[in-house]
Amino acid sequence: MKPLFLNPPTYEDFDGGAGARYQASREVTSFWYPTWLCFPAGMIPGSRVVDAPVQRLDLDACLAIAKDFDMVVMYTSTPTLALDIETARRIKAQKPATVTVLTGPHVTVLPEESLRKGEGVIDVVCRGEFDYSTRELCEGREWERVNGISYWKEGKIQHTPDRAPIQDLDALPFVAPVYKRDLPIAEYVIPHFKNPYVSIYSSRGCPSKCIYCLWPQTFSGRAMRTRSPQNVYDEVKWIVDNIPEMRELSFDDDTFTADRKHAREVAAKLKPLGISWTINARANCDYETLKIMREAGLRHVVVGFESGNEQILKNIKKGVTKQQAIEFARNCKKLGLSVHGAFIMGLPGETRETIRETIEFAKALDINSIQASLASPYPGTEFWDLCRKEGWIASESYIDDTGHQMCVINYPHLSNKEIFDAVELFYDKFYFRPKYIARSIMKMIVDGEERRKLLKEGKQYLEYMKKRKAAGGGC
Repeated sequence: MKPLFLNPPTYEDFDGGAGARYQASREVTSFWYPTWLCFPAGMIPGSRVVDAPVQRLDLDACLAIAKDFDMVVMYTSTPTLALDIETARRIKAQKPATVTVLTGPHVTVLPEESLRKGEGVIDVVCRGEFDYSTRELCEGREWERVNGISYWKEGKIQHTPDRAPIQDLDALPFVAPVYKRDLPIAEYVIPHFKNPYVSIYSSRGCPSKCIYCLWPQTFSGRAMRTRSPQNVYDEVKWIVDNIPEMRELSFDDDTFTADRKHAREVAAKLKPLGISWTINARANCDYETLKIMREAGLRHVVVGFESGNEQILKNIKKGVTKQQAIEFARNCKKLGLSVHGAFIMGLPGETRETIRETIEFAKALDINSIQASLASPYPGTEFWDLCRKEGWIASESYIDDTGHQMCVINYPHLSNKEIFDAVELFYDKFYFRPKYIARSIMKMIVDGEERRKLLKEGKQYLEYMKKRKAAGGGC
């Protein structure tokens, strides 16, 4: 079978690729690569990857493309499941013989429920990593002999044995050639990266125990598996040679620094290439590792600080203290590394006082940029189990009808409305500080490109907040 790997159409500027925390439309346009779809696409002749949100393709355009394929594999998420099932319904309506497949953390955790919601529309659900599962389906292997799938047979749902996580990551194809073949590189933008950027993985899985993080608990696993440094280098060298417009390489690993020895070895391989690169790091990474990576071209780190309250950090099993976070930020400044900090409003233990504490903590860190999001308890996470047990979930709707994130958490002492409003307060207090404004103005004066970028992002942010305020975030 010839497969179409489809990131389905959803909402305007909907970023479904940033799956570890939440999938939603962003404050400023952000798009991650559909990397997981590109791995199997690289193994199957005649495949094609379509990223509808980035390519600005509506449902009719996707249907026209799907006509030429025998199987459509879609990446879905908890917020978009119903919408994606409707896309599959339309695909089936125009060509009933098309085999429809859903992948992603949500269907991995809830395969039977997902198939029942898509009865008559969804043929197969892939549980966990689907690289080889989809290849075997396309090769025509009997479904009962394909591990890691759930499917309908004679009116009943069948489950094959779980597929073990892939250990030999070097055996997988490079995703970059698939990007170049199928995707508009220039349209993938992350505000705090140099753009255009290209994103790859050097590993899968994360050993950290954070209770809210979706991927390690449901999909990529808590056992870190790494590609050999040489294999990583070979793909990056291919990118340098074949995607010359790339201005920055992003390692979108769950946590690039979880294996510091591997991180240092990859850095040593990359150093002769002289490229700018960025990583997801933990705030307990030591100075020496940061220094080695910096000297090899690392420019920017994305770090989940989450909260400025010590007890909340313990509640979520972050494994990093406030003091470690302060030291990390200090080391990054010393080395000239840019830092983008991620924070979450509404984690267990949140109060009006801890909200203020976290905002003041972020201001004191004085990092380059932040992301403030709402705590989202996704099925399959320890956070989800805790929220259900305590009765904290006020709604099953994670986004509003325009794709913006809603607050589904409602604590007895802190309402979902207060948590929702805390995000805007956080942004206002951080970005409208005299110190930050002065620094931004100076950047705009000396750098025309930076000026255009900041003005564009500022306009997007104000428009987003206007829509967000209108939605209200109530559950």
